[in-house]
Amino acid sequence: MDFIDGVAEQLSATTFQHLNHYRHQVFVEMLGWELDTPEGIEQDQFDHQDTIYVVAKNQHDHICGCARLLPTTQPYLLEEVFPELLNGLACPKQADIWELSRFAAVDFDNHQEAPTQLMSKQALSLLNASITCAKKHGAKRLISVSPLGIERMLRHAGFRHHRAGPPKIINGYALFACYIDLM
Repeated sequence: MDFIDGVAEQLSATTFQHLNHYRHQVFVEMLGWELDTPEGIEQDQFDHQDTIYVVAKNQHDHICGCARLLPTTQPYLLEEVFPELLNGLACPKQADIWELSRFAAVDFDNHQEAPTQLMSKQALSLLNASITCAKKHGAKRLISVSPLGIERMLRHAGFRHHRAGPPKIINGYALFACYIDLM
C-alpha cells in the first residue's frame, strides 16, 4: 500500500475526485449511511480547503483506504454532530488535538467483507499513516467518533487510547468518542 496526504489542493484533481467517490462507496453504498450528498460522491461541511486527507492506494493505484484529519480549533464532526458522545464534557478546542474521521480501509479490488477490514493490516497501516500525518501537523492526540469495533483494534494493536464518554446507540450504531495518544 502507498499513502499520500495533504489538503485537496495538494492532491491531484483525479485523486480527490476518486477519494470522494470511494467515500460514497464505503459510507453510503456499503454502510448505508443516510447522508445528504450529491450522487456518487461523499462530502460534508467538514471538507474544506484546510482539511487534510490521508489516502491509501493498492498495487493497482486504486484507493483502498482514507482518513480525514481536522484540528479541533475549527468546527469538526464530534463537536457539531455528535457532542452527546462526550457525556456532557466540553468538546476539545486545542491545536494539538486533531479529529480523525471518515476512516475506512476497504479494498474493493480485494472484495473483503467490511468486518474483516476493521482488523486488517491495511486498517492498521492506514491508522499509522494517519498518525504520522497528524504528528507532522503538530497533533499530540487524536479524537474520533468510532464504532465500538475500532476500540478492539486499538487495544489489540497496542495503541494508547481511552474513551471520552460511554458508548451510545445513534441511528442504530453503537458509537463512542475515543482519544488516541500519539506520544
